[in-house]
Amino acid sequence: MKQGKEVENPESRFFAVLLAAAKLPGVRIHREAYLRSALARHCSGEEIRRAIEETPAAAGITVELLDKVANDSIRYETAKVSALSAAAGMPGIFALPATVPADLAQYVGHMLRIAQKLAYLYSWPDLFADEGEGVDDATMGVLTLFFGVMFGTQSANAAVGQVAGMLSKQVAKKLPQKALTKGVIYPIVKKSAAYLGVQMTKQSFAKGVSKAIPVVGAVVSGGLTLATYLPMAKRLKKHLAGLPLADPSYRASEGDVVDGEVVEEHETFAPADAELHDADTTAVKLEQPRD
Repeated sequence: MKQGKEVENPESRFFAVLLAAAKLPGVRIHREAYLRSALARHCSGEEIRRAIEETPAAAGITVELLDKVANDSIRYETAKVSALSAAAGMPGIFALPATVPADLAQYVGHMLRIAQKLAYLYSWPDLFADEGEGVDDATMGVLTLFFGVMFGTQSANAAVGQVAGMLSKQVAKKLPQKALTKGVIYPIVKKSAAYLGVQMTKQSFAKGVSKAIPVVGAVVSGGLTLATYLPMAKRLKKHLAGLPLADPSYRASEGDVVDGEVVEEHETFAPADAELHDADTTAVKLEQPRD
């Protein structure tokens, strides 16, 4: 594929932004350090140890308690990303070429931060176990699906639920590589990426307009970030908290193992085609924030 085509392709655009954001300092969350810090005030030393070595669900930590911890993390990340977005809006129209790309990168970076924190609380494995700068395809796939959930796409909801089912039934500590890169999940990852690429283009334009007037632009930009980031984070939290993977009482019956490695690629979820077909004209519908 030619370079020009890649730039114009919404799917390629989304993956490029995601990769760039993942390389920013402070974006990657260290799973062990985060769980130890987030659970310190609420759990015993033994519960924390088991949550780190296995999962919070395996440690018997209730979803209700995890919800409280998750809300604290969401409030922290929302305040941080909104403040940075407002700061980026201060220079005004003459700095737009520099501030808009930077604002988009830090916005996506904070989406990655909260996605990791919520995933680790609700018993997903380490997404960046490799210490290198690269991001493997399975991690790219699941992060794309998490972003799809944030933007309210039903096909991403279904795909995340299926991946969680594979993890819980196989008691896996790593993401199902083939399912996310070649199997039934892969087409939904690609369509979600294309949809998200379109939406990011729309958001970049909206943020650019909001920054045109100094000071006023800062207020509007910070407010716009708050109005979008908070509901999206809460949407992902609600979905991950409702999956069996996060439930301490859930135990897969022996022999009921989903083999995510052998599903044929052409077997896609029906909602994916219907929902993402008109991605260029579909607006993001944000739900009202809820605690």
